[in-house]
Amino acid sequence: MSPLASQLDDAAAYQVITARDARFDGRLFVGVTSTGIYCRPICRVRTPLRKNCRFFDTPAQAEAATFRPCMKCRPEIAPGAGLAWTVMDASRTLARQAADALDAQAASGEVPGLAHLAARLGVSDRHLRRIFQTEHGVTPLQYLQTRRLLLAKQLLTDTRMTVAQVALASGFNSLRRFNAAFADSYRMSPSRLRGATDEGDDAAFDSAAAITVKLAYRPPYDAAALLRFIAQRAVPGVEHVEGRFIRRSLRAGTIAPVAGWVEAEFLPNAPIVKLRFAPELASASGAVNAAVRRWLDLDAEPHAIATALTGLPGAPGLRLPGSTDSFELAVRAVLGQQVTVAAARTLARRVVERFGDAIETPWVEVARSFPAPATLAAATVEQIAELGIIRSRVGAIQAIARAWPQIGTLLAPRARSEPLIELLCALPGIGPWTAHYIAMRTLGWPDAFPPNDVAVLKAMRQQFAITTQREAEAHAKAWQPWRAYAVLRLWNSLEKPSP
Repeated sequence: MSPLASQLDDAAAYQVITARDARFDGRLFVGVTSTGIYCRPICRVRTPLRKNCRFFDTPAQAEAATFRPCMKCRPEIAPGAGLAWTVMDASRTLARQAADALDAQAASGEVPGLAHLAARLGVSDRHLRRIFQTEHGVTPLQYLQTRRLLLAKQLLTDTRMTVAQVALASGFNSLRRFNAAFADSYRMSPSRLRGATDEGDDAAFDSAAAITVKLAYRPPYDAAALLRFIAQRAVPGVEHVEGRFIRRSLRAGTIAPVAGWVEAEFLPNAPIVKLRFAPELASASGAVNAAVRRWLDLDAEPHAIATALTGLPGAPGLRLPGSTDSFELAVRAVLGQQVTVAAARTLARRVVERFGDAIETPWVEVARSFPAPATLAAATVEQIAELGIIRSRVGAIQAIARAWPQIGTLLAPRARSEPLIELLCALPGIGPWTAHYIAMRTLGWPDAFPPNDVAVLKAMRQQFAITTQREAEAHAKAWQPWRAYAVLRLWNSLEKPSP
């Protein structure tokens, strides 16, 4: 019996791979017993015979069954399974939280400590192992090992990093252990894999320096809408949108200990984002990948979302823009209170010019990083107010900055929104709308529905003759658990069409 924990039986799963159904990309993998290889359901190789197929929910399950990742469809770049913002039993919730923590460990290179993780989740390590195995079909260490090996495979395939650099960036503190683990799982050495997959993709971008990787997503993806949303709010000097590219700086302490830059390009003929980032961030490659996936909402399930939002204006593929810098987003949310998007952008530019740091990037449009919380916390009220920011908002910004050490602990992926909203609302100058908006974008909270949103109520009045917040909340229940995407569609419905 294949360890397929999803709601598909094996016959239905075989139909998925026969149809190469992109809706299941990242949520279903097929191992082929005649080759010992496992693939994504969209793989373009000849469909294997049904008798030779075993189906899995995750790469970790496939690799635990001794299958090796396909070099053509590349399971390591597949989208994640998506955020399960649904009511689960306590054990499943705990197992998902543990997987998120292990994902973060894989990205950061931290040494795994199951006892420490179990204590953080409030259970014994024995109980954690049991519920993790039940939910994910593998042990926590098998899960973590697979994540690290797949990151290594991605970096060996896409970048020119040395094998030693790849080992370090993938969380292996010993080159010897990395080589042994890679050869044991994939039956070839890292250097042999590099020779077999060397495509020279990043030669055109120069830079012997820039790190280049590919990130996949499930189509459709309304890239134009996301690029427009980010461009309207981009802080000059920090973030810039040009064509199908987004370029921005990263201040030290957000994704990596050092400052750097990233560029995301939406490829025109494939469901792929090509990501380039500063060489200084090479050792944090896994963390950069994960942050960009959340920023651009690459793990969303557009078909499920579109089904829930039937009747709302807008096409499938709308994504919920996140953030690479949660503090920056929180400050921008405060600056945007009761002013236009353009006015908030101007105020944010002044903050960056006055308090941000210069940073070297390949583009003149991106030359500064957003100020750190400690910098704004230490500034005087007068220094910030003289930028044209009213004192009540200065107080709110500095309250957020001073509370950031506590706020930051509530921003883990898939974290509950309620503790963050409660803490934010306790700060001066932060009301429910601002708190919900910050939670929506920093947590990637797909069911956010910021209360008393003027634009949402206006759009709902036009679309559904709704006039009160109570009526709006009652009507929006039909959109759960994807109300944040409904908010975006409603906002977009008010935009004037381009001439």
